[in-house]
Amino acid sequence: MQSENVYIGDDKFEKFLSHYNCPTELFEVKLKFAGAICSPNVNLRPTDVISSLFEENKQPRLETKDEANLFFKFFMGLWDEMFKQVSYNELKLPKAIKGSKEDLIILCNKRSRQLECGFVEGFGGGLDKLDIPGFVAELINSLSDLAEAYYMLANKMKKMNNLDDNIFKVIVNMDKKAEEIFSFIIEHQVLPHIDELKKQVN
Repeated sequence: MQSENVYIGDDKFEKFLSHYNCPTELFEVKLKFAGAICSPNVNLRPTDVISSLFEENKQPRLETKDEANLFFKFFMGLWDEMFKQVSYNELKLPKAIKGSKEDLIILCNKRSRQLECGFVEGFGGGLDKLDIPGFVAELINSLSDLAEAYYMLANKMKKMNNLDDNIFKVIVNMDKKAEEIFSFIIEHQVLPHIDELKKQVN
């Protein structure tokens, strides 16, 4: 599941997503790619994952062959970047920054989507049933539970007049837990056969 394209960087990629009216935010895309790379669905193609980033029947119209080539080249550059992070077991969430109540509500809602619509959905690989060890299934369920917890925390903050000082610490601890789960899944489910993944041609 690897190509040979170079990632254009976060700022340029966000502009690229905006240009094509992609409704999926950057770090959700990153985690969806990472989840797909870790997916037990060996038949999952990057092009399938890319298509899933857009609403059904609203994929961008690529007018020329050159535009199509560039479109997929940019996406595959990010795919390779995430492949590297998985290979080195360095998958992280974007660093949480302490801010206003509104900032933290937005952060929690993004986290919820990054985990559930990003990594978990990518890991599922479009399959209804996954052939994975029980402990991996439990870890994936734990990520879904965390996604729900972020969502519930966002709703709780909306009802608070004064922001609890401990809220940010809770978010940081939840981030740490999610990253620990990423690391454990990668170490035990992905790295033992990472060389096979590298040999797959897209």
